[in-house]
Amino acid sequence: MASVHEICDQFVDDFAAAHPVAATEIGIPGHEDQLTDYSPEGHAARASLAKRALAAVGAAEPVDASERAAKAVFTERVGLEVEIHDAGLDEASLNVIASPVQDLRQTFDLMPTDTPEHWATIAARLAKVPDALDGVRASLLVAADAGNAPALRQVTKVAAQAETWAGLSGEAGFFDSLVAGAGNVPDSLREELRHGAHLAQEAYAELAGFLRAELAPKARAKDAVGPDAYRLWSRYFIGAALDPQESYEWGWAEFTRLEAEMREVAGRLKPGATLAETAAALDEDPRYRVQGRKNFENWMQELSDNALKALRGKHFDIPDELMALECKIAPPGGGAGAYYTGPSEDFSRPGRMWWSLPPGRDEFSTWREVSTVYHEGVPGHHLQIATAVAERSLNRFQRLLAFTSGHGEGWALYAERLMQDLGYLSDDGNLFGMLSEQLFRAGRVIVDFGMHLELEIPKGTGFHEGERWTPELGLEFMLTRTITDPPLVRDEIDRYLGWPGQAPSYKLGERLWLQAREEARARGVDIKDFHTRALRLGGMGLDTLREQLAELYSADHYQSDRQSRRSASRRSASS
Repeated sequence: MASVHEICDQFVDDFAAAHPVAATEIGIPGHEDQLTDYSPEGHAARASLAKRALAAVGAAEPVDASERAAKAVFTERVGLEVEIHDAGLDEASLNVIASPVQDLRQTFDLMPTDTPEHWATIAARLAKVPDALDGVRASLLVAADAGNAPALRQVTKVAAQAETWAGLSGEAGFFDSLVAGAGNVPDSLREELRHGAHLAQEAYAELAGFLRAELAPKARAKDAVGPDAYRLWSRYFIGAALDPQESYEWGWAEFTRLEAEMREVAGRLKPGATLAETAAALDEDPRYRVQGRKNFENWMQELSDNALKALRGKHFDIPDELMALECKIAPPGGGAGAYYTGPSEDFSRPGRMWWSLPPGRDEFSTWREVSTVYHEGVPGHHLQIATAVAERSLNRFQRLLAFTSGHGEGWALYAERLMQDLGYLSDDGNLFGMLSEQLFRAGRVIVDFGMHLELEIPKGTGFHEGERWTPELGLEFMLTRTITDPPLVRDEIDRYLGWPGQAPSYKLGERLWLQAREEARARGVDIKDFHTRALRLGGMGLDTLREQLAELYSADHYQSDRQSRRSASRRSASS
C-alpha cells in the first residue's frame, strides 16, 4: 500500500492534469497549452478523483508524525472540496473575484512570454478559451435548474468584467493587449495569436450576453446565502466550525477596540480631527503621494525589496529562492485591491504581488498601502506561501494545494501588525494606514456574518440598532464607519456577497495566530523559531493548525521534527 505522502504526491499530478488552470496557478509544468473543463462533466471528474484519493489516504496508516499531519491536512481540505461538489456549489461558482470566469483570464498573467515557444503555447491555450467558457455556461445552467443559481448582483457584475476583457468598455480588450506584447515571433505565429485573441474576446463577449440575457432571469434576487450554505463555505475558508454568534460579537468588540486605537493615533497626527478628517489630511500630504502608475509600481517594489533585505536573518530565516518577489500592476477589469500569486514549484517563476488600480486614477496615497505591501509580500503571503513551496519535509499537496484563507490570510494580517512590533511602522501616518486596514477587516467580520445570516445589529453600536443586516446597510456601515476608499468599499461588498465566509477569515485567522504566539512565549519558545517552524508546517485549516501548533510545543516534537526532515531529504533524493 502506498504511503500517505505518496498518495498525496500522486494526487497533485492527477489534479494538475484534470485542472490545467490550477496547475498553472501553482506552477506545475506540462499543462500550459490546456484549459480546465468547467462543464458539469469536468466538475464530476475532479470530484471522483478527490473521492478516490480520500479513500486511499483514509486507508493508509501514517508511519510518523509528518504523515499523521499530512493525513489530517489532506482529509480536511479535500473532504471539504467533495462536500462543496456534492452540494452543487462548484457548478454554481460565479462571483466578482475568484470563479472560473476570472481564473480563465488570470491564467494568462502567469504564463512566460520570453521565447517564440512560449508564445506558441499561449496561442494554443487562447484557442481553447471558447470551449472552456462553454463549459462554464453549461455548469451555470445546470446549477440554476437545480436551484443553485448565483445572485443577480454577481451575474451583472461579472458580465461587466467580461465586457471589459472583451474590449467592449472603451479600452482595448485584454487578449488583444496580451498578444500585442509578442516580440520576435514568426508572422504565422503572430497571426495565430491575433486570431486566438479575437476568439477569446468574442467568447467573453458572448459570455457577457449569456449572463445578462439568459442567466440573469434565473438568478436569485437575494444576496444572502443563508445558514446552510454559509456554514459550509465558512468551514471551507476558515477550516473550522465556528459559532457564528460568538464570531459576530467578537467582530464588534474588535472593531470597537480598533476604533479607539485609531483615535489615539489620529490625535497625534491632527489633534481634534475625526478619523475621516485625519485620512483626508494624510491624502493631501505630499510625503505620502505618488504620481503615475509606473511610479506606484516602483514604490511598492522598492518597499518590498527593502523588507526582504531587512527581515532576512534578523527576524526570519529566508532562503535564497524567496528573495525574488515581483511587484506588478494587474490588468484592468478585476476588482480593486492587491493580491499575491505564488512561485512555481521550481521557483523559475517568482512570487508576485499584483495591484488592481481603479480605472482613470493616476495619483496614489501610500500611507494606506505600506502595510498592504507587507501583507502581500514579506512577512505576509510571499514568506508564508513560498516557504511552504520550498519546504521539502512536506509532500506536494501540503506545499502546493493546502492553502486555506483562515491560515493564509490570518497570517498575512498578523504580519501587518508584526511589522509594527518590529519597528517598521514608526511613522504615524503609515501606522494609521495599517490600523485602518485592521479596522476594515474587523468590519468584514461584522458585515459578512451579518448580511449572509441576516443578523440583528446590537444595541450600543450607534448604527441602525435593532435592524437586521442588508447589503445596503453593509455598504453604509463600511462607507461611514471605516476610512477605506469608497470605490474599494463598493467592490468589497460585492465580493463578500459572492464569496460567503471568506472575508471573516482574515481577522479570525489572525486571532488564532496571536493566541498561538502568546502560548509559545508562555512556554519560553523563541519567537523567530516559532515563526520558522510554524510556517514550515504549510497551509491547513485552523482546527488542524491548532492541533499542529500544540504538537510544536510538545516535549518530543523537536526530535520527531528532525526525523521527519531526514526522511523527507531521503525521499527527495530518491525522486
